[in-house]
Amino acid sequence: MKPHLVCVGGEDHALRIPFLMEVRERGFQITAVSTCDGASFLRHGIAHRRYGFDRFSSGSGKAGTVRALRGLIAELRPDIVQSFDTKPNLLTPLAVRGQVPIVRTINGLGWTFSSHSPRALMLRPIFCGLQWLSSFWTAATVFQNHDDRTFFERYRLLGHSDKRLIAGSGIDIGAFAAARHLGPSAVTMRQELGLQSAEVVMFVGRLTRQKGIPTLLKAVPKVLAKRPDARFVLIGPWQSEGPFAVDEWEIRRLGSKVVMLGKRQDVPSLLGMADVFAFPTEYREGIPRVLLEAGLASLPIVASRMPGCTDVVQDGWNGYLVAPRDPDALADRIVDLLSDRAHAKAMGARSAALVRERFALSGVVEQYCDLYRSVLATQARGGLAHSASADRVAKRRLGEARR
Repeated sequence: MKPHLVCVGGEDHALRIPFLMEVRERGFQITAVSTCDGASFLRHGIAHRRYGFDRFSSGSGKAGTVRALRGLIAELRPDIVQSFDTKPNLLTPLAVRGQVPIVRTINGLGWTFSSHSPRALMLRPIFCGLQWLSSFWTAATVFQNHDDRTFFERYRLLGHSDKRLIAGSGIDIGAFAAARHLGPSAVTMRQELGLQSAEVVMFVGRLTRQKGIPTLLKAVPKVLAKRPDARFVLIGPWQSEGPFAVDEWEIRRLGSKVVMLGKRQDVPSLLGMADVFAFPTEYREGIPRVLLEAGLASLPIVASRMPGCTDVVQDGWNGYLVAPRDPDALADRIVDLLSDRAHAKAMGARSAALVRERFALSGVVEQYCDLYRSVLATQARGGLAHSASADRVAKRRLGEARR
């Protein structure tokens, strides 16, 4: 009988459909649990259940989410649970409490450890405490980059759980190539957008302050002063980003020099018309999927020197790393790439080779399936007794913390 894997994530969970399909091909029954409507999963024959939480809140609604997840897991009766994203990683272990082995993937430390706001600084010790508590009901923790693993080890947030470093959720190289082949040509897309002879600098991601959009907008006039034919194309949502969103007027005030396309489904084709990919994030990323896509599109990359980005971009080799919140450095490196097209092309070729070698979906999924089998084997040898012991320890320490 196939082991049943329940994979829990947030509103972007549909991006992991290729990952889940590959895991299914390797002998697992799959159910996805997310906060989205599930139509994308069902189109690919993946069972889906929905739960709700507000990713912008940090209040009492989490108790209801924990109860909802506990009910879903009890109903689905999985053999193993995988969680992704910050809040699901915290809430899923608290919901399951050792009844089923859990593998959690730390795909970045998010806003709490990226922002310097008083609220973020206040929440950091709470986050660490919850991670420490969740570790008692976690069979294994996967890290997508070295910085996050070092952080968890330094602050002893792993408990007795196994730990692995697996670079991202993988990217389906064949599907990306097919999407580019079947989509419009770069020439056609440039014509549609009025960018025929422009030097195109592209960003893909949420249009938020944490993703460095204000820094990018400040860099625009600095780049244009030296490369007047440059145009900036921003792809991604902003209306859905609540308090983190960049105001639309901040972008519109730059006029036709900045083209804002919103959320798109044809990103592989759009990347094909770019000359440089800019990613000035201020966020502690896991492994940014957009950097892998930009790499496969053979683009040179200018990114912030932030966790996750440094695992993809090697400064001076396949792109450049700059300090976050530094529009001057960002602009200078973009200009360097636009001014030396031969060097930029060589960097882009290295990006493509790096992604194929290190981040291909098949290799990433093989590492996950090996981990799942190892966790299930440990469970079969008596892991339930260990879980029960961990449950007692966690409850005792939780009671001590409350007193």
